[in-house]
Amino acid sequence: MFKKKSITMWAVMLAVIISGTIIGQWGLAWVNMEGGHYEKLRVFAEVLTLVKKNYVEDVKEDDLIYGAIRGMLNSLDPHSSFMPQDAFKEMQVETKGEFGGLGIQIGTKDDLITVVAPIDDTPADRAGIKTGDKILKINGESTKGMSMDEAVKKLRGPKGTQVTINIYRKDWAEPKDFTLTRDIIKIRSVKSKVLEDKIGYIKITHFQEQTASDLGAALKKLGDDDVKSLILDLRNNPGGLLDSSVDVTGQFIPDGKLVVYTKGKNESKKEYHTKNGREHFELPMVVLVNEGSASASEIVAGALKDWSRAVIVGATTFGKGSVQTVIPLSDGSGLRLTVARYYTPKGTSIQNTGITPDIVVKPKLKKGVKGHPVIREKDLEKHLENDTKKAPEITKDPEKELMEIPGGEAAESSEEEDLQLQRAIDVIKTLKIFKEMQKAS
Repeated sequence: MFKKKSITMWAVMLAVIISGTIIGQWGLAWVNMEGGHYEKLRVFAEVLTLVKKNYVEDVKEDDLIYGAIRGMLNSLDPHSSFMPQDAFKEMQVETKGEFGGLGIQIGTKDDLITVVAPIDDTPADRAGIKTGDKILKINGESTKGMSMDEAVKKLRGPKGTQVTINIYRKDWAEPKDFTLTRDIIKIRSVKSKVLEDKIGYIKITHFQEQTASDLGAALKKLGDDDVKSLILDLRNNPGGLLDSSVDVTGQFIPDGKLVVYTKGKNESKKEYHTKNGREHFELPMVVLVNEGSASASEIVAGALKDWSRAVIVGATTFGKGSVQTVIPLSDGSGLRLTVARYYTPKGTSIQNTGITPDIVVKPKLKKGVKGHPVIREKDLEKHLENDTKKAPEITKDPEKELMEIPGGEAAESSEEEDLQLQRAIDVIKTLKIFKEMQKAS
């Protein structure tokens, strides 16, 4: 039901995984000029003036200043970054989980903007847009050479406005125009279904504002379907909002339990406990993770593991144990800054090490499918060190662990071919047998 045909390059997917962040509290930036900052800024102003006056070509002052800011943040860890206005707005859309648009998931194939899938019950879906359609023009402008970001900006817009897309579909004699009216599109981060033997299955793709409430609705529906156990799939989940991960965890363990704590500068500590007041799901439970499970998804898996609430199955997770705060700046841009490390309830940092599953299952590459070396936090330049244990040495041998390159033959495995899911089902069945034996005794 949830098989997704990915047609983007693996490098794009990897970039998304690596950039997955836990976003903490929001705040305003207050600049305090102390300790000789003015003196250093005078040097910066001198260089800026010299470049503007003497560089061989005209340059924009904003480009120079933004470039300098990026350079400063690039000297820190791989998750601190500067976001210009457009990028900052896009990040806010992603965390909010809704926007004005058509409801088309797009990617690139053969250098063309291509429909990955229309979202159910959206303008694109109702107009008959289909997976694999090529978007040749947007409002009369050719998409040849257009970046994904540019295409997304042109397709999105206020509810009620119109956009015309020129579509080519295989077996059509010629392209056709579709004029669609934009609507509010809600990005669903939670998907659910019932597997064999009344096993409930929930996949969380990322953690946004609506994830916890969507999860609650999915759990209620599975309860109405009389499921007897649950598999929570966090594979390839790059993270998202810290508060969302805490609220999600709170639906599986009782109120007042520690989910995660953070330590920032000068060892300042903050604890996050379950507090949503919902009846927690008490059925036997397995959590699926892999090398793409990062950040907020690792918080959920780590808490459920530490409280012995679930069996963790899959591959060692990405290993991102830091928290980023997103700070809006005065010109509409934003700053993503690493402000703390986080720790599981038992005081373990997963920075660079990740979470090791209780049962390790590494899927094999399908015959004829290309692979690339798995990259985790410990492989990134300038990553933070783990302050609770020595991280394992970085392996550079690509034969030791490979991930499939998505697209074409390497699309996600079917349910029957998904070795990790099949092992999770086997574990769930075993847990159910033990629980029944305990009741009988």
